[in-house]
Amino acid sequence: MAKDDTIENRVYLFESLASSYISAASEMLSSDDEAVRARARRALAELAYVSCVVSDTGHLTAEQVRERVLGTPEPQLLPPDVDPDDRGARGKKRK
Repeated sequence: MAKDDTIENRVYLFESLASSYISAASEMLSSDDEAVRARARRALAELAYVSCVVSDTGHLTAEQVRERVLGTPEPQLLPPDVDPDDRGARGKKRK
């Protein structure tokens, strides 16, 4: 669970980012076109996500935070007995 100061940081960061975005995208947010409004809401949701990631990752390097924000998957370590080329086999028997 996040500490209170982390939650506060999330709120302040999101408030700042969202305020700037809303100023720039007010026409999109009030558009008659539902698809345009949906894209604008999606952008706000992404800003909320970024605010949370940045607030929760003070212990990481800037590069690691960037990877989290961009959604770059962390490398998964396979057990030593698993061949990386066989990951898709999923139990298929070889003849």
